[in-house]
Amino acid sequence: MAKLKRKEYEQELEKLQVELNAAARWLQHTGKRLLVVFEGRDTAGKGGAINAIADCLNPRQCHVVALSKPSERELGQWYFQRYVPHLPAAGEIVLFDRSWYNRAGVEKVMGFATPAQVKAFLAQVPVFERQLVDDGILLFKYWLAVDQAEQEARFAERLQDPLKRWKLSPIDIKAREKYAEYGRARDTMFKATHHRWAPWHVVDFNDQKTGRLNLIRHLLDQLPDHHVDPLAIEFPPLAGKPGKERYAGPVKPIKGKY
Repeated sequence: MAKLKRKEYEQELEKLQVELNAAARWLQHTGKRLLVVFEGRDTAGKGGAINAIADCLNPRQCHVVALSKPSERELGQWYFQRYVPHLPAAGEIVLFDRSWYNRAGVEKVMGFATPAQVKAFLAQVPVFERQLVDDGILLFKYWLAVDQAEQEARFAERLQDPLKRWKLSPIDIKAREKYAEYGRARDTMFKATHHRWAPWHVVDFNDQKTGRLNLIRHLLDQLPDHHVDPLAIEFPPLAGKPGKERYAGPVKPIKGKY
């Protein structure tokens, strides 16, 4: 299948973003809570997919969570504890850029968790997620899939692009050698945590533009009928001529070269 041209992609994305805003109004109107987990290999496109959703929504309602490695104190907590404060409240949307599934993925493959810890995690996840769903949270879990050849091309692009170089880390370099191990860890994770109340959804992200559109379309299709009319707003005419910014103090505006 031919890759989408940028103009076509932007047109289709805008349609979906309009519907995302309608869904956000519905969440506020009903008090429902939406939680979306984004998982996948390095370079799969989690950040771009999350941005395509979050950039068109009110940041006070839609929160992106991308936690760094746990602190010493967090290492001494119940594993899920550091994630619980970030769960959505009434009317909110939370997008997890990686999540508690780190334990079944990078922590397992790179040896940051013991086999016993991983086994306990896989046994506890279905119970934890069942509690979230039973409490009314709308939970969706997406795995963004990318083939190794495409992953290598993206790693090379990050290495050459100064605006993407920050995405590379020593762990990424080591992870390149463990493509097959990550696949086996993913399959084990799916087997233990794919349940009726919290199923996994796999999206092909070898073409990121198409992947984003398919993921957002799927997410919207999982929500109930979410039409809520926007608040009616009217702008009365100004009482006089439009005003200009005026400065009474010592601060002066910057006059740049652009």
